[in-house]
Amino acid sequence: MPDILTDTDARGVVTLTINRPRRRNALDAAAMAALAEAMGGMETERTVRALVIQGAGGSFSAGRDLKEAADLPADRATDQHSAWTEVFRRLRRLPFPSVAAVEGYAVAGGFTLAMGCDFVIAERAAQFGALEMKNGFPAAVCTPILARLAPARIGLELALFGDLVTAERLYEAGLVNRLADGLDGLMDAVADFTDRIVALAPTAVRQTLETYRAAETMPLDQSLTLGMHLNQLLDASGSFRAAGRSFGRTENG
Repeated sequence: MPDILTDTDARGVVTLTINRPRRRNALDAAAMAALAEAMGGMETERTVRALVIQGAGGSFSAGRDLKEAADLPADRATDQHSAWTEVFRRLRRLPFPSVAAVEGYAVAGGFTLAMGCDFVIAERAAQFGALEMKNGFPAAVCTPILARLAPARIGLELALFGDLVTAERLYEAGLVNRLADGLDGLMDAVADFTDRIVALAPTAVRQTLETYRAAETMPLDQSLTLGMHLNQLLDASGSFRAAGRSFGRTENG
C-alpha cells in the first residue's frame, strides 16, 4: 500500500490519507515526497474544490520519521529538509482551501502539518504538540507557522515548551476551527465544512485566499490598496453589475 492514499469525491474534494499507521503516520522521505507531489499536481487542477489531509489508524501524524533521519547521510538529510519545507510551500500555493482532519495525535511535524493547513477540524480528544523541544531541538518549521497564526504569547509557549495540548485548548486559542465528538462526528464535521466550501464560487474562493495570504505580510495601507485593485478588477469584469441584477430580481420576487 502507498504511504499516501488519494481519493477524490464527486464534489471535487481531494482527501490525502497518511497511511503509515504502524509508525503512527510518521513521515519518511517517501511519504513527504508523495505529499508534495500530490499537492503539486492539484495547483492547476480547476476541478478540485478543497483538500482534506488526515491520518490512517486513529492518529493524524507523529511527524517526521526520526528513525529514518538518524541514518541519513548529510546530503540526503539536506534533501529531506528541503522536501519537508516544500510541502508547506505547496500548501500555501493551492488555489483552494486545505483542511486538516485530526484524530489522535498531531505532534512534532504532524502538528506542523495540521497548522500549515488553512483550517483544522479536530476530534475533541485529539492532542497536539511541538514535541521536538522534548528532544532538545526546536520545531524549526512549526515555529514560523505558529508566529503567523497564534497570539504571540500563546505561539511562543507552544513552540518553546513543546507540551502536549488538547484540541479544546487550541480551539480556545483560535488554532482549531471545529471540534467533533468521536470519529463519526469528525467525519461529519469535515463533510459539512467542505460542503460549505464547495457551495462557494470557486473564483471568489481563490481570490479570497490570494488576497488573505498576501495581506498577512503587508502593512495595512498596502493591503487596502490590494483590496481596491481587486474591487476594480471585479467592477471591470461585471461582477458587481451581475450581483446587482440578481439582487434586484430577488427584491422584486
